[in-house]
Formats: sequence, structure tokens, C-alpha cells
Amino acid sequence: MSTQNAVLQGVGVGRGAVWGPVATVRPAPVVPADEPVPADPAAAKEKVLAAFSDVAAGLRAQAEGASATIADVLTATALMADDPALRAQTGQRIDKGEPPLHALVAVIDSFAVMFTAAGGYLAERVTDLNSMRDRVVARYQGLPEPGVPPLDRPAIIVAPDLSPADTAALDLEKVLGIVIEQGGPTGHTAIIAGQLGLPCVVRATGASSLVDGDIIAVDAANGTVTLDPDDATKAAVETRRAGLATLAEATEATEDGATADGHRVALLANIGTAEDAERLTDAAVEGVGLFRTEVLFLGAATAPTEDDQARVYARAFSALGGRKVVLRTLDAGADKPLAFVTQAGEENPALGVRGFRLVRHAEELLRTQLEAVARAAKETGGTPWVMAPMIATVEEARQFAAMAREAGIQTVGVMVEVPAAALRARDILAEVDFVSLGTNDLAQYTMATDRLLGSLVDLLDAWQPAVLDLVAATAAAGVETGKPVGVCGESAADPIMALLLTGLSITSLSMSPSAVPAVRFALSKHSLETCRAIGEAARQAPTAAEARAAALALVDPQVREVLALG
Repeated sequence: MSTQNAVLQGVGVGRGAVWGPVATVRPAPVVPADEPVPADPAAAKEKVLAAFSDVAAGLRAQAEGASATIADVLTATALMADDPALRAQTGQRIDKGEPPLHALVAVIDSFAVMFTAAGGYLAERVTDLNSMRDRVVARYQGLPEPGVPPLDRPAIIVAPDLSPADTAALDLEKVLGIVIEQGGPTGHTAIIAGQLGLPCVVRATGASSLVDGDIIAVDAANGTVTLDPDDATKAAVETRRAGLATLAEATEATEDGATADGHRVALLANIGTAEDAERLTDAAVEGVGLFRTEVLFLGAATAPTEDDQARVYARAFSALGGRKVVLRTLDAGADKPLAFVTQAGEENPALGVRGFRLVRHAEELLRTQLEAVARAAKETGGTPWVMAPMIATVEEARQFAAMAREAGIQTVGVMVEVPAAALRARDILAEVDFVSLGTNDLAQYTMATDRLLGSLVDLLDAWQPAVLDLVAATAAAGVETGKPVGVCGESAADPIMALLLTGLSITSLSMSPSAVPAVRFALSKHSLETCRAIGEAARQAPTAAEARAAALALVDPQVREVLALG
């Protein structure tokens, strides 16, 4: 496919841009429709089980050299290949006379149906499950595993979809960017691409028609893929890359975020592990605005002990050397089920027992975590801020505050992710020291839209007027009570939205570390008065698109050009 300047539209991840040749992933192996019944079922079963083991071992080997977040995904996929029920059911079918690969596919397909029906986190793992299936089939057939081929030159990876395991295997010295036709901006591949700093566009309709060697330009900021780009498009890509590199490398006299007239806005990082904290040692951030502690729990068969947790938290606090750390207590349930606590059979897990609501039947889980945090703080001399997710009422905020303070934690807050909490933010702030807005979930619950459903991504837009109204109401409550109100959803990573949030009196913005330079730059070029005007203009608009356009119209032209905010 090669039509100069034809453009595919998708959803961008990050602000990067790149151009180069396409490298398509190896297709999944084909299971022959006429696969024969094996003459020796026992030997066939042994061969299939050996393929499972080889794939699991390969994934674990990849995990050993991967970063913490990627290693977690690879390890979880390896656990699928090791799953006793999956292996046993496959073996039983072969024993009954089914062709081995047909038996394998049938069993994994049945697991995929169950995962899809469960929704949330498990539904997102179907891609990983299918990737594991294809790897096992290829291993059984003696074929190369499907996925990204060895690259002999830098290239842009293009695929209908790309599993996290495939993403983790990328040779970063040769991969320029990623384009996938399916997926969504909150999926594993998008998250990992963002962490790796790769320009990425997901849901790029038509991408599957691209072939090896096609030249394309990927613009994550605008969510576009340009085919056979002309010299002007290539030059624009290089200008963007140079501008972002300059922003990232710039050293300021202070790490503090501030508007052009000196109004302070704390710029913080989102992390999930102690390793993430250690990578922030030299980063120009003022601390951590969201420590997702559930990463320590996900995939575990039993709850981590107080000792285990305290070691991890102490390691993170020590790495950050006294900088601010806002730690979110366990946010499990819905799309993040835990084997040892998640309620089975919930018809709508996103509206069920998740986040702080786990205290209703597993109070000791939270108390153990709070004790571990307090212990780690005492050992390191840190003073972490601790907040609870999924708070909906004043009673819940009061209960959490009492539990946290009883454990010895000094600064206690809650997440505002439920519209009820935003509407009653003043009363909730009377019970706690601060609140932090989780804009992803706030948009989900305000718009009654599953945040993991890529086809409804337009409804989850943080620029939706109803979502902006709830953010403004929460910020106003903070001003009235004199208490901090932060934003730790990824909307804070959008430089225009960061200006709006500052204008609404949000006191801190937390995001992926790579997004901080662009936000700092945007703030430094606008006065607080302009930020307030941006907020007012956006809130007067009737639609999300018009809200963003109204805000963009007030952004400094130099900032629009440098950050490609058109």
C-alpha cells in the first residue's frame, strides 16, 4: 500500500513522532483443518505439554531482562502457559481422540470466552491468552514463534494487534514506533509503548493493509499515520522530535512547575513499583503523585505480608530521598481482580466490591497495608501521603481517615473518582487532608462507559463538559477548605488540559514521567490569568471537541507549534 500523504486516523499514545519503514509482525500459525488424530495420543499429549513448558520458559527468560512493568506482564502470560486447568483439559481432549492442536485451540478458546464474559482486566488479557496459544501452536509445529521478526534496520512495527509479550520483546535500538489496528489507549500495549517512549497509534483503521517496506510517518500527538510522507511531513516529524528532546534534556534552575507569573503547580510522577521510584532519582519531578500499590498484589496467590510490603515501600521512599510520595492503597476488583479477595459472580464488577469497598469483607487486608506503610515511613524518615481509591461517601472517607491515622499515618486523603464524591467534595475534605482526582474512572462513571472499551473512547474524553464540571466542583471545594486537590489521571499529561486544570485551582498534576517536560514548558509560557481564561472558555462549551478547541484557541502559538497541539 503506497499512496502519498494518505492518512490513517487512530488514537495516539504520547506526543512523539517518527517516520520510517514498516515491519509487519509474523502471522499466527495455521492449524490444519484436516489435522489427523495421532497414532500415539500419549506422545502427542507429551509434545503439546512440552510446548506449553517451552513457551512459559521463554516468556520468563524475557521477563528477566525486562523492566518491572513489562516483566509483570510477561510473567503473567507465562503463568497462563503453566495453568494446570488449561493443560489438563487439553490433555483430556487428546486422550479422548481429538487431534492435538484442535484440542489445544478449543480449550484456549473456551478460556477466552470466560475471560471476555468476566470483563475488565480479564477481558484485556484475552490478547495475551491468544498470543500464548499461537506461540504454543508454533512451537508444536516447529515454526518460529509469531510476532515481531528480527529487524535488520530501524523500523515501525505494524500489526492488527500486538500482545504485551510481543511488545516486551522489541529491540529498542531498532524499533522506531508502533501502529496497531485494534487495541485501545488504556490497553497493555499502549501502556508499555508509553513507558518505552515509543510513538504509538492504536485503533488505526486500515493499518493491516500496510506491507513490509512501506514508508510511514507516525504522529502520536494527533493520532495519525501518514503513508509515503513527503519531505514537509518528514521535516515536521524531525522538528517535533528535536523539540521534545530539547524539552526533556533542558535543565531548569528549579524542578518546580510554575506558570509564567510564578504560580506554583507541583509536577509529579505516576509509578507502580519500587524500581519505578529508583528510576526517578535524577528525574526533574517533584515527587510521586500516584504510587499504584496494587502492582505488588496482582498475580499473587496470597496477599503480600506486612514485611514484604514494608520492604517495597521503604525502598521507594528511600529512592525518592524526601520528595513527596502519594501512595494509593490497594485498588483491586473490577478490571484488577485478586485471587485471594475479589468477589466471584459479580454481574457488574466495575460497580461492585472494588477499591476501598474491599474493607467490607477484608478489613485486615487494608490494615496490614497501612501498618506496612507506616513502618516503612518510620524506618526511612519519610512522610508519605496516603489515599484510598473508590470513595463515594463522607462515611467512607471518615472510616478510612480513622484507620490510617490509627496506623500512624500523618497525611490522609482519598481519591475522587465517583461523581458522588465530587459533588460532596467539601464535606469529604472536612474529613481528610487532601483529595486527588482520578480522571479515568471519573469519566467512566460520569459517562456510564466502560473505560476499557476502545470503541467508546470518545465518551471517555476528559474534555467532556460534565467531567470538567465535576473537576471544577472538586477544585472549588479545595479552595474553600484550603486543602490540596490534585489530578493523577493521565489527563494531566495533556499540556492543554494541564493549563485548564491549573486555571481551575488544581494544586498538583501527576503523570507518566516522560510527559512532565511538555507540561512544564506549557505552564511556563502562560500566566495564571490565562490558565483561568482557558478553564472558563472550555467550561462554557457544550461538547468535548468544542471545549478543547476553545481552550486551544487561547494557548500561546509558540507552545502550539513546539508541542504540536493543533
